Amino acid sequence: MLSHLSLKPPLSLSASSPLLSPLLRRRIATAEPSLRPTASLSSLLGLPSQLRFACHASSPGAGSSSSSVSMDSPPPPEDATGASVESVTRDLKNQSLDGDGDSSRARRFRLEDLNWDHSFVHELPGDPRTDAFPREVLHACYTKVSPSAEVDNPQLVAWSESVAELLDLDPKEFERSDFPLIFSGAAPLVGGLPYAQCYGGHQFGMWAGQLGDGRAITLGELVNSKSERWELQLKGAGKTPYSRFADGLAVLRSSIREFLCSEAMHSLGIPTTRALCLVTTGKFVTRDMFYDGNPKDEPGAIACRVAQSFLRFGSYQIHASRGKEDLEIVRALADYAIRHHFPHIENMTTSESLSFNTGSNDQDVVDLTSNKYAAWTVEIAERTASMIAKWQGVGFTHGVLNTDNMSILGLTIDYGPFGFLDAFDPTYTPNTTDLPGRRYCFANQPDIGLWNIAQFVSTLSAAQLINDKEMNYALERYGTKFMDEYQAIMTRKLGLPKYNKQLISKLLNNMAVDKVDYTNFFRLLSNIKADPKIPEEELLVPLKSVLLDIGKERKEAWISWVKTYIQELASSGMSDEERKASMDSVNPKYVLRNYLCQSAIDVAEQGDFGEVRTLLKLMSRPYDEQPEMQKYARLPPAWAYRPGVCMLSCSS
Repeated sequence: MLSHLSLKPPLSLSASSPLLSPLLRRRIATAEPSLRPTASLSSLLGLPSQLRFACHASSPGAGSSSSSVSMDSPPPPEDATGASVESVTRDLKNQSLDGDGDSSRARRFRLEDLNWDHSFVHELPGDPRTDAFPREVLHACYTKVSPSAEVDNPQLVAWSESVAELLDLDPKEFERSDFPLIFSGAAPLVGGLPYAQCYGGHQFGMWAGQLGDGRAITLGELVNSKSERWELQLKGAGKTPYSRFADGLAVLRSSIREFLCSEAMHSLGIPTTRALCLVTTGKFVTRDMFYDGNPKDEPGAIACRVAQSFLRFGSYQIHASRGKEDLEIVRALADYAIRHHFPHIENMTTSESLSFNTGSNDQDVVDLTSNKYAAWTVEIAERTASMIAKWQGVGFTHGVLNTDNMSILGLTIDYGPFGFLDAFDPTYTPNTTDLPGRRYCFANQPDIGLWNIAQFVSTLSAAQLINDKEMNYALERYGTKFMDEYQAIMTRKLGLPKYNKQLISKLLNNMAVDKVDYTNFFRLLSNIKADPKIPEEELLVPLKSVLLDIGKERKEAWISWVKTYIQELASSGMSDEERKASMDSVNPKYVLRNYLCQSAIDVAEQGDFGEVRTLLKLMSRPYDEQPEMQKYARLPPAWAYRPGVCMLSCSS
């Protein structure tokens, strides 16, 4: 039982920090922040100053401010006075959950027998209209609308049995002749209650107004045998009121990418939406992939996405943006999310006294048990920070971190133009639309996460759910959580006994200069022996296949780094074998490189889905050697750098 626990954050930012500046407080309090984080968070990546970036954004009528979080100090050990909000709420959550955790005992159901609940539709205000005519939908969280994509002999491309297990769905259901019809939307799913969600968002830093599910339709919401709530959503199922001028459809190319990447990310241990299945529609969809005036017909497809909730930051922003009469919807949505997805926060009481000191006097205290919305906001900030730290660890770049693409559950959501790093380049962006400013490039992701959290907390402030002190504390917790997680991840990736910023900074600088393959380098690094007596000419042998075409000067730089690295390893006392096993468990052998996706897409568009299924199987075990799959770990071939493979637009 937790009671009367007074906690301080592991690292407290000083009152003079730009993150806590009066300008930032004022902007957030007036619900129009224009946060322009400096490179403080991305500096944790260890990049030289010329490779660091500021994230620029603007809102109509808003000025600008700057924000930084010091990342120079290693995190102290977590103890009774340094526990995170996440660890405290995790304990409470574990006390409140039922179930024995043995999935093998769960009964498997046919589609007709799934346990539907539909709390989102039953508990929140909806659109009185049910047509799909594009329009502004006011005072509503959703519109009831059915799938309408035309199909002609739809075919099942791929499926995930592990997702079926989450839903208590019998895997034999994938063999049903009508399965492709149901999951293309051509036949109704018994018990479902389809709808499209209303939300808004900032796109590339500018407020875009109403966005919503323009091509995604939630089939319904069910509760499994573990009392877990899951939403099933068809992406590419046809028009909704939020489609604007689009057709509400999706193509096989983008659907394969989303299906494979959501499952690959899950296997990497990164929070993400999931994918149950992917079907072709048998129809063609016209797309201008690069927005260059050269559209072409592509095979249509629909992916069934699965998540405990598809609520986003923009789900709250849209209602706060519409004035006082819709602010109660913000509160209703917050209550809904806490009740169904953060029940441990609902169950917290003031007797637990979860208060956090944020300064040097008694007035600088945030008591999270006195305001459930503050506790909820802080957990969202921490979940977001943890997710992005994990992205940085595996070299994943989302590509479109708009606020409508940010999950309140800290899930990776909306896979559009994503990419894993091949040659290490901090400025890498997989999004052609983002090329001019590279707002969403790899190095900028931590700062963009902070910017997006600032927009979210300003929304909750406008609805008077949290105050200025609670807003600032949530931003602090984001910075601290990201720092702690990223440092821990990089320490494990290198097999170090403790975090060494100078060593890691120098490594990433070397990798950027020589364009070293990110995934393969860290995988090979575990082969280095902690033996200071290794002859200098043999030091780089374990890294030979990734240190290609480096001259004498660069070779000397790498030898110098490896010498220092070996000295650090030798001080740990861990055996080479033990360290290799530990490092290989956090450094994947296989990631979903863009060229692998493209290879599967090329043959799938000709009707051969074998490579999609092979990649799905491969990516389910990314940390295993899988000798028979060795070719999938190779460096990208020359053709992988052609337009359309490593650079993708948002078109889907």
